[in-house]
Amino acid sequence: MKARIRTFIDNIFFTPKPLPQGSFNGNHLLPDGQNCRLHLRVEPNGDGLLIVNASTILHLNSSATELAFHLIKETPKELLLNEMTHRYNASPEQVENDLDTFVGRLDALVLSPDLDPESFLDIDRIDLHQGTLSAPLRLDCALTYQVPEETSTVYAPTDRVKRLLDTSEWKTIIQSAWDNGIPHIVFTGGEPTLRPDLPELIAFTQQVGMVTSLITGGMRFTEKGYLTNLLDAGLDHVMIVLDPDESQSWESLKDLSNEDIAFNVHLTIDNRIIDKIDSIITKIKELGTIKVSLSANSAEVSTSFDKISRKIHDAGLSLAWDFPVPYSDINPIAMETTNLEKMPKGAARSWLYVEPDGDVLPGQGINQVLGNMLTDTFDSIWTAAKIWLNEQK
Repeated sequence: MKARIRTFIDNIFFTPKPLPQGSFNGNHLLPDGQNCRLHLRVEPNGDGLLIVNASTILHLNSSATELAFHLIKETPKELLLNEMTHRYNASPEQVENDLDTFVGRLDALVLSPDLDPESFLDIDRIDLHQGTLSAPLRLDCALTYQVPEETSTVYAPTDRVKRLLDTSEWKTIIQSAWDNGIPHIVFTGGEPTLRPDLPELIAFTQQVGMVTSLITGGMRFTEKGYLTNLLDAGLDHVMIVLDPDESQSWESLKDLSNEDIAFNVHLTIDNRIIDKIDSIITKIKELGTIKVSLSANSAEVSTSFDKISRKIHDAGLSLAWDFPVPYSDINPIAMETTNLEKMPKGAARSWLYVEPDGDVLPGQGINQVLGNMLTDTFDSIWTAAKIWLNEQK
């Protein structure tokens, strides 16, 4: 009886300390004997982002975040079970089972090829674009608004850009993003592969520890050795802006599908391709695509979105709405005016957009300057983002 009373009293007065907000780094030994790098960002509400080998981001709920925290800290198992048993009013057996499940899923994800750079761990999935974040999940970096010579620049907003940043300035921005808790960089444009320093910037981003994505028309992928150079630099994910009438565009997608990297496809819907959308979707799927994103070159054409979306779904593919698209001869953000209800509300919360001169916008095509990554502090930019976000309500 005394022992039970003692346990009851302990349960009342034992209050485990909440996880500290911030970033934590460590290693995890995989079943095959390899070490993988772990970087955990703990949010104010207890949810977390776990970056694995600078190539995969896992969005975790509070209990999974705590498991990841103890994994990084190499907390003795007995202490871990004691803390989490009291915090979640669970049995030691349940906590131990959750730990084994978490580690098993983590190992499986790390050892899975072609994993998308952002993924859930499938434990009480969280809404990415709700709540308060300590920093964005992603920084979209438009390295240039330059486009290939054969492409019209009518929609490229070059008049907004005072100058182009050099390599060292972009590295300063990338480092600042990481230092302030942003785990994912997306290189876009214009056509980012026209920057000769792109491989160097990818390598630097990987060295820092961030997940690295590229959005491109992909035409340079057919150049001997170019795609290999990007992959060797550490590129984690590619989105191809596909031109279905251009054989070189299909060849670029085919080259990409033969590599060990996650990728998806963007389609700009216009009158040229509406009538042959079925064959396009079939061909895209045959090349191993999992995700497709859409935009339109006019409000009239955008009325076909629902029909095309259903076709994509019926083909077993999924739609992605939250990536920017390089500026080109077709307005990549036209769909935002007619399909806002379908798009995640991530601008100024889950992501920010940096123009080629360092100015920061809430998102691509939202022409509200929040500050400059080189001349303003990140805290002031993030505060301006929150103010802008509140004004939209």
